[in-house]
Amino acid sequence: MQTRFSPKAIAIGGGIAAFAIVAAIVGMRVADSRTERIEDLPPLVTVAPVTRGPVSSLVSINGTISARNELPLGIDGEGGRISAVNVEVGDKVKKGQRLAVLDTSVLAPQVARLEAALVQARADADLARADWNRAQGVEASGALSKEVIEQRRSKLATTTAQVAVAEAQLKEMRARLARTEMRAPLDGIVLTRAAEVGQIVSAGSEPLFRLAQDGAVELRGKVAEQDLPHLAVGQAATVRITGLDQPFKGTVRLLGATIDPQSRLGEVRIALEPDPNLRPGAFARGEVLVSDAVRAVVPQTAVLADRKGTYVYVVGPDMKVARRDVRVADTTSSGVVIAAGLAGGEHIVVTAAAFLREGETVRTTT
Repeated sequence: MQTRFSPKAIAIGGGIAAFAIVAAIVGMRVADSRTERIEDLPPLVTVAPVTRGPVSSLVSINGTISARNELPLGIDGEGGRISAVNVEVGDKVKKGQRLAVLDTSVLAPQVARLEAALVQARADADLARADWNRAQGVEASGALSKEVIEQRRSKLATTTAQVAVAEAQLKEMRARLARTEMRAPLDGIVLTRAAEVGQIVSAGSEPLFRLAQDGAVELRGKVAEQDLPHLAVGQAATVRITGLDQPFKGTVRLLGATIDPQSRLGEVRIALEPDPNLRPGAFARGEVLVSDAVRAVVPQTAVLADRKGTYVYVVGPDMKVARRDVRVADTTSSGVVIAAGLAGGEHIVVTAAAFLREGETVRTTT
């Protein structure tokens, strides 16, 4: 059986379908226009003003442990072959303690010869003095001629001079012999030892020993130019050594008088108490707590980083964002402490900054 529709029903159905199509097209256009209006709006971000004030922050100092007063010791004389070494690295030595001895097989006999020569010269001088005294005793009686008397006077002067020469030569040779013994000029700790038994050394060669006076050590490091004014001699410092959990207490001993024009860093020295773990040459990091630094503190979400460094986005009067490179000094519960890059008064993006491009126009909300 077949179903038939009248022409009137067909016309009504067609009208309904046409109306539905038109309505769908109109709805799509309205939706597209709304989407276009939303997409045309600048991104909405939250901004906050930058304020500066006194904050307590840490000034970091990177450097190496060094002996406060390091003394290199070498040969003070003609040199020779080392016959004995009496100390090892790390030994504590007293002033005058013998460190090493050179071979004395040549100098010792010379000293003995000069000692004998001095004895002989003194004996000759004593004999000449006795003859002269006798001559003076009989000079008035005329028992001796004036020529003999003058000869005895001359002999006394000659033998006396010979004694002085022998004494000077012996003193010189004894000094040369004494230089074969290397002695500590002060109390300290042996840092390095390059002396070996049998080694031939000479004047001007590399130091055989290095001593640290009284074992005192210090951290010699560098600090940023803008942090240097916040440091003062006598401030307490904490020093840490790579690989050790134990912190070492110290005090700021010296502040450099100049700034390196290339690195923009200044020198700082932190005095430390002697400790076996504080070995000269070790890398160390010091921290000094300062409370008078005036710096900017911004929310952590405002600080971004890439391969060029750390930065924030600043919103200008034209509502466009601009990149501003900053240097982070510390991170606290209040936010990130900025050491350089923000003068105060700028408005920075604190949310959605990671999705922005430099120069992009934004809408703001505080």
